[in-house]
Amino acid sequence: MSGIKDLKKVFGGNTSNARQFGMIATLVVAIVIFQFLTGGLTLEPTNLIALVSQYSYILILAIGMVMVIVAGHIDLSVGSVAAFVGIMVATSMTTWNFPWPVAIVFGLVVGAAIGAWQGFWVAYVGVPAFIVTLAGMLLFRGANQFVGNATTLPVPEAYTVIGAGYLPEFGPNTGYNNATLLLGLILAAVVVWREFRLRRVQRTMGSEMAPLWVSFVKLAVLVAIILYAATLFGGGRVGTSFPVSGIILGVLVLVYGFITQNTIFGRHIYAVGGNSHAAELSGVNAKRINFFVMMNMSVLAALAGMIYVARAGASGPQDGLNWELDAIASVFIGGAAVAGGIGTVTGSIVGGFVIAVLNNGLQLMGVGSDKVQMIKGLVLLIAVAVDVYNKSQGRPSITGFLTRGLRRDKDGIAAPAASVETTTAGRQSGSGATTDAPAGAVHPNGDLTDVQRPKSTTPN
Repeated sequence: MSGIKDLKKVFGGNTSNARQFGMIATLVVAIVIFQFLTGGLTLEPTNLIALVSQYSYILILAIGMVMVIVAGHIDLSVGSVAAFVGIMVATSMTTWNFPWPVAIVFGLVVGAAIGAWQGFWVAYVGVPAFIVTLAGMLLFRGANQFVGNATTLPVPEAYTVIGAGYLPEFGPNTGYNNATLLLGLILAAVVVWREFRLRRVQRTMGSEMAPLWVSFVKLAVLVAIILYAATLFGGGRVGTSFPVSGIILGVLVLVYGFITQNTIFGRHIYAVGGNSHAAELSGVNAKRINFFVMMNMSVLAALAGMIYVARAGASGPQDGLNWELDAIASVFIGGAAVAGGIGTVTGSIVGGFVIAVLNNGLQLMGVGSDKVQMIKGLVLLIAVAVDVYNKSQGRPSITGFLTRGLRRDKDGIAAPAASVETTTAGRQSGSGATTDAPAGAVHPNGDLTDVQRPKSTTPN
């Protein structure tokens, strides 16, 4: 039994089992199946490079959308916002003669302004985000066509690097793109460093540690996957390699993963989504949180729109159609809860790749777009239904794995494993110690004092 217990730690710890790795297993199985059905085309370097380049902007939208959904909202306007920012950036370069770096900054500012507009209505006026962003979807779709006169507007070639560019070639002729190989080696080194850093921290704190052979097996698997992927991306036709848009996506995943899981502000997003009344009683500024997640979503939509325009080489009136649906589907397939309070950036990216592989594989098989849409709808429904059923039966769920770093108390109040500390002013002290909470505050264990407990807004 001890050997089996240690073996489970290779996949994440004592609580790990097959169901907890449902999404990752689904992605792997989908890749294997389509690799067989397409005669090996799925893992062809050219196809993988196109896959990352084609879906990077959808995955960027999923990063922002998971924060919106965790906070208990939804954003239907992201496709229209992306299209509007795309036409504004294209116009700024072709008509107003903005240099392309200035045009990118201009696009981000426009996205932030749109997000602030929508965030104001949601956070401070109290209009539901569904209504605000539905209005935004219509407003900015019309604005895109108004500014661009419903025509296509090309962009300068130098600008296309952020959407259609690749890591550069340098060094000796190895038969691969050396920059991509170097990126793979760096990622592998980081994975090894983090594993042994974790073991060192566990040893210092006196925590239970997995046997050393478990770490070696885990590292061997991860490093092999990273290096294999590096050779695939680096082995495409001359002039191509890992896409620049994929680098942007990777940086955003790291940054937003850290923000949501390791900062006070990120924890407050989960608290607001899990139970906004309890969060406010503990000193969380729910209005500020709601304002930020809506504004942040529009900034990321602006970035996604600019990357798409750069990849296409022009901005058009049909840009951004149904992007919001793919982004929302990615988040829910990745384990987010409809009622808010649960979801991770990593899970949403995995869910997004499931959709991307599904789309790509069906297209390689020659399946019509009508059938592709039907299959995607069924996959979304089944993924969420299975997760809900597992939780209702008390079984480990996909969501449970993807949010294992978070803790939900018996009344549905979402909080990280490291509890939200409160000062006498109702704010987080940040010192790691909890001061005396005021009357009516939420203690770190989620209990309320001297007030009636708010009714939970999320299912158990």
